[in-house]
Amino acid sequence: MNKLIVSLLLTLGITGVAHAAGDAAAGQAKAAVCGACHGPDGNSPAPNFPKLAGQGERYLTKQMHDIKDGKRTVLEMTGLLTNLSDQDLADIAAYFSSQKGSVGAADPKQVARGEELFRGGNLDKGMPSCIGCHSPNGVGNAAAGFPHVGGQHAQYVAKQLTDFREGNRTNDRYQNHAEHCRQAEQQGHRSGFPIHSGSALIEGCVNARLIR
Repeated sequence: MNKLIVSLLLTLGITGVAHAAGDAAAGQAKAAVCGACHGPDGNSPAPNFPKLAGQGERYLTKQMHDIKDGKRTVLEMTGLLTNLSDQDLADIAAYFSSQKGSVGAADPKQVARGEELFRGGNLDKGMPSCIGCHSPNGVGNAAAGFPHVGGQHAQYVAKQLTDFREGNRTNDRYQNHAEHCRQAEQQGHRSGFPIHSGSALIEGCVNARLIR
C-alpha cells in the first residue's frame, strides 16, 4: 500500500521541487553551444546524444542541475554548465521543450518483444510496465517530471537503462528504475526481452503504426 501511495504521489508530480520559470526565446541563444551535440532544435542526429526537442521542461531543468551539481556524470558535458545560472538553465530547458521532436524508427524485429514489457511489465516478478510513468505512447508526464521517451534514440535509451541497472546513474529521484532494469534484463535472458528490444520500441513510439 505504501508503495502504491508513493507511486501515485510521484505520478501527480508532488515532489516539492521548484525551479525558475523559463523563457524559450531567451533560451534559444543560450542553447547555441548545445546544438553541436543535440542539434540546433534539440533533434540530435547522433544516436549516442539524446534528443531534447519536446522533452518535458521540468525534466530537462532537473537533469541540467544534476549534471552541474555533480549528481549525474556526463563526461561530454564536463564544465559546460558551470557558469550558467538557474535562469539560464530554465531558459534552455524552455527552448528545447518548445521544439518538436523528430520521428524515430523502430526495428520491426524487436518491436513485439519490447512492446510486451513496455506495456505490460511482469507483475509476477514485481516489475511494472513503463506506461505508468511514460504513458502508452512514450510522451511521459511533463508536470510530474517523467521524461518523454517516445522517439528517443534506441542506443541512448539502452545506455541509460544499462546505467540504471548497473548503478552508474543514480541521480533520478525514482530510484526503483535500477531494480526494474535489473528485473527486465533478467527476464530478457530467460524470455527473450532484452533491454535493446525495449529501447528499439521506444525509438519508434511516435510512429502511430507501431504504437497506438
